[in-house]
Amino acid sequence: SLHMALMGVDVGPGDEVITTPYSWGASISCILHQNAIPVFADVDPVTGLLDPDSISSRISERTKAILVVHLYGQPADMTTICRVAKKHGLAVIEDGSQAHGALWKNKVVGNWGDVAGFSCMGGKILATGEAGYLVTDDEDIRWRACLSTQHMGRSSEPGFPDEYRPYVDSLLYTYRISTVMAVLMAEQFKKLDKELAVRRGNAGHLRKRLADSQFLEFPDYGKHAIPSWHMLTANFRLEEAGVSRDTFSKALKAEGLSWSPYVPKPIPDWARLKWRGYKGPSVMWMDNLKKAKVNYGKEDIPNCRHKCERALELSINNFIEPAEKEMEKAAEIVFKVERTIFALRDCEMKQKG
Repeated sequence: SLHMALMGVDVGPGDEVITTPYSWGASISCILHQNAIPVFADVDPVTGLLDPDSISSRISERTKAILVVHLYGQPADMTTICRVAKKHGLAVIEDGSQAHGALWKNKVVGNWGDVAGFSCMGGKILATGEAGYLVTDDEDIRWRACLSTQHMGRSSEPGFPDEYRPYVDSLLYTYRISTVMAVLMAEQFKKLDKELAVRRGNAGHLRKRLADSQFLEFPDYGKHAIPSWHMLTANFRLEEAGVSRDTFSKALKAEGLSWSPYVPKPIPDWARLKWRGYKGPSVMWMDNLKKAKVNYGKEDIPNCRHKCERALELSINNFIEPAEKEMEKAAEIVFKVERTIFALRDCEMKQKG
């Protein structure tokens, strides 16, 4: 759906798309698959969401769009991002894959930009199997996206633009949703609001219980953001704890709580984006990056690096029934591990020799 969205706003070879360095790879690979160039802005150091203030300095004459990720069900600051985009004549694409039903200023994400893509694979808030969908209120974006990704038979549908008929053929990506997935998706929508309310209640209870945590820092969303809680993100206070994030995470897991980092390191550091000296399997975008003379090793993204070093994510997506006892247990495990911090320090020192 994100690849279709890029086609819909006419992003093509050599165009630049400003996006986040802190996300799942699908938020970036869609840009690469369109022969365009990802340009990485920085993020908020606690939420991990795209920082609107870092976007403007990345805009060039080749910039075509901004791709915003509502990561973990947290809504990004769409007011400011859309203002920047409008000022520079840029399209806005929203990745709401983990954020079905999240709200920014009481407007559901996916309704702010020009077009949005959502994932419905089995681990998402609105889950089917492997599927997703695109939303836009712009008919031209819709048909541009369909032209290269849907069966040519769609050209007979009402509203198909006459100016695109000479280009209808079967040279396309087959991005068709199966009937079974479509039916499952439609049914899931019917219970989405109820499940979101329960998730918000569970997440709110856990965050309240952990307000006194010594070593976990949680985002303050302010009055405009209402997350949908695909995951609960926090930053581990490395300096105060005196142990590594991994040691703390392993101790939690030993007690039965799997709270671990989701993004391993900043996307610009990933090996398959480094054309200089690359010796791995061939990838289609490497020549494009080389032609653009992109050097991702010099990205100025200190907040992203801060987040990657400290982030811990807890999946609460499956808690679609009231789970106060489970939230209480999770909080107790955190506090138990925090009480053993001196023992963890000793253990880590011994391991280091």
